[in-house]
Amino acid sequence: MKKTFAILTLSSQIIFAQNIAQKLDEVTKKLMNSSTAVSSNLSFYVSDEGGNLVYEFQGNKGLSTASTQKIFTAAAALEVLGKNYTYTTTSAYSGTISNGNLNGNLFVTSNGDPTLGSWRYEGYKPENFKQKLLDAIKKSGIKKISGDLIIDDIYFDHQTIPGGWPFDDFGNYYGAGVWGVNWRENQFDININGTDFKSFSYPLVGIKWLNDLKAAGNSDQSLIFTSPYSDVALINGSLPAGKVTTVSGSVPNPPMQLGVEIQKWLKDSGVEILGKVITNSLLELDGKKVLDTPKKNIILTYESPTLDKIIYWFLRKSVNLYGENLIKTLGKEKKGNPSFKSGVSYLKEFWKSKGINPNMINFADGSGLSPQNYVSAKAEVQALLYAKKQPWFESYYDGFPTQDNGMKMKSGTMRDTKSYAGYHTSKDGKKYVYSIIINNYEGSGSTELQKILNILK
Repeated sequence: MKKTFAILTLSSQIIFAQNIAQKLDEVTKKLMNSSTAVSSNLSFYVSDEGGNLVYEFQGNKGLSTASTQKIFTAAAALEVLGKNYTYTTTSAYSGTISNGNLNGNLFVTSNGDPTLGSWRYEGYKPENFKQKLLDAIKKSGIKKISGDLIIDDIYFDHQTIPGGWPFDDFGNYYGAGVWGVNWRENQFDININGTDFKSFSYPLVGIKWLNDLKAAGNSDQSLIFTSPYSDVALINGSLPAGKVTTVSGSVPNPPMQLGVEIQKWLKDSGVEILGKVITNSLLELDGKKVLDTPKKNIILTYESPTLDKIIYWFLRKSVNLYGENLIKTLGKEKKGNPSFKSGVSYLKEFWKSKGINPNMINFADGSGLSPQNYVSAKAEVQALLYAKKQPWFESYYDGFPTQDNGMKMKSGTMRDTKSYAGYHTSKDGKKYVYSIIINNYEGSGSTELQKILNILK
């Protein structure tokens, strides 16, 4: 009797799986046979939580992923660095302090903390760092600085933007570059009425603007163009007339931005500084010797939020800066080379070691912003399955947003690309792991892909 019951149960499970597969196949092929998908490519893969295939449509095909690429970077970072990993920003001085006078330079450096001055974390906002630095300076007895304020920003290499990012992107907030010293997520906001600049979120250092905006339409169709180390910014496109719109861009030199802000903090608190604000990268541009942060005379050690909290916002709000920072960190920690190329190479090696076919993970960056990323849906599911078995999984899963259809999954959106990857438990208790990616689709990719995924509910 027990044997008969077991056979019946197994048979019902197989029939159920077949029914789900048939329904998925029907809606998937209906989409791909539609006029809006005439030149589209789709990669779709669904398994149960044990890794058993439920359904696939070109599951091995590598496509441009957009931000579902982040699931690979986040999982590798949690495993390699650990969920309690923190970045550190320090301040130290050279020379000596006599009667409140620092006869030397004040230094601020970091190992690339992407959260320094971020608004996302309670207790780590710009004013928190400002107060801790000023308290440390006061405690050290410094009332006057005869030398310079040095921002030591060369922990990473000099390339701040991954190769392959479109030029249209990296002047906007989501295309902010990665520096050895980051500040306020390297983002600024402008309030603009039609074409007129009204206010900035904070004063930008040394930027001259070219404004080609037009007042037109009902939505933000503007683009900001900035380049690393440049003092020229361009904004073009259109914004609605007669209303204030907030537009966000990327800071062209975050270390210098922080340095000038610290200079003002010092002045406002009564600490006189006679020298200039200097960054090590700018010293190198001038052909001068860099000034390394002293190993002694450290007055402040400021730690970032732990990595699990960083990963939460990385996945929840799809912060590209965090992904590229993690790529450089992985390259530095595991290969002694903080270049994007080194970090991306390590990321691919990591996932190859977990059993993913390297031909299905052609990574170009850590965030998915590059259209040169080509990944298959099957590879994304394999990564999700691996993550599900790890002790850090809760920190990983917590970051996955809940989408419009009520499913908790990471999304990816880019011109001509839409993707979803995640986990779902159906109303009858079946647990699915899935990824779906479409390229070159003319309709609403979000709507159509969610319709397909709704079959799993």
